[in-house]
Amino acid sequence: MVEIDQIVERCWFLAGATASGKTGVSLKLAKAIDAEIISMDSMAIYRGMDVGTAKPSAEERSQIPHHLIDICEPNENFSTSQFYNAARTCVGEIWARDKTVLFVGGTALYLKTLLRGLFEGPPADWEFRKEIENEVAEMGDEYLHQRLQMVDPVAAHQLHPNDHRRIIRALEVLKITGKPLSHLQLEFDNKTDPENCRVFALRHDRAILHQRIEQRVTTMFDKGLLEEVAAILKNFDSLSRTAAQAVGYKEAIEHSNGNMSLDEAIERVRIRTRRFARHQETWFRGLHECEMIDLPAEFDEQTTVDLLLQKGRQRQT
Repeated sequence: MVEIDQIVERCWFLAGATASGKTGVSLKLAKAIDAEIISMDSMAIYRGMDVGTAKPSAEERSQIPHHLIDICEPNENFSTSQFYNAARTCVGEIWARDKTVLFVGGTALYLKTLLRGLFEGPPADWEFRKEIENEVAEMGDEYLHQRLQMVDPVAAHQLHPNDHRRIIRALEVLKITGKPLSHLQLEFDNKTDPENCRVFALRHDRAILHQRIEQRVTTMFDKGLLEEVAAILKNFDSLSRTAAQAVGYKEAIEHSNGNMSLDEAIERVRIRTRRFARHQETWFRGLHECEMIDLPAEFDEQTTVDLLLQKGRQRQT
């Protein structure tokens, strides 16, 4: 199977927060470098979750071959290790066709795994996770981050206080192994010189990104997010733990169940998406290999592609 150092040195990577314009830029960039695209989006893997994930359309996918999209059902869990192994297989197959590989997506953990390797850690302890979630419900959100701060301050510093899932995972790893997650991850923290890789993340001014997010969320509901969720729930009793993390689906389900108005659901999705975008950008900035590409107010896809080509071709092949 393809080794991690080969992926870092030979592949192109295009990341960015939600609504940053990755899809349009990626299609033009892929054509320019004769590439096939491997999705780096943890929600695009789910069949039927199209509108809420802003998945590339069938027409867009017909222009450039895409991989790791629509590979499992919404009631199935999909781990980072599954992505890592599937991505490495795809890379080998694409190279065998003498094509370039372009990874595209906003899932920062997937990107970090591709750049530095995979730390799997022990299997999930669902009983422990439930206990922690009950404690958070009783003690409040700040309690969770403070608890991690006491036992693994390095991990606590790296994680946003609202990133409950990863904070719980850090506590879980400590409970099972007796060692802080931050210590165990050190061996997977080898960094590549940015000049020896092509890893880019699109970044808009915060106000402009918020405007793009507003439009993205409006479009999601206009294009039938509620109908999409209804169809999924008709075929499956519920979403898997990983699929349920997709922004917008929880709110759509709450509205469908009569627990909140449509306006409230839309506003909550906007707020959650803005928070998610901030979290994504924090992750990308924290990756030594990743160069942030600051975009002008008058964002133009082709101009952006030309800049990426210039930067990418200057780097080691």
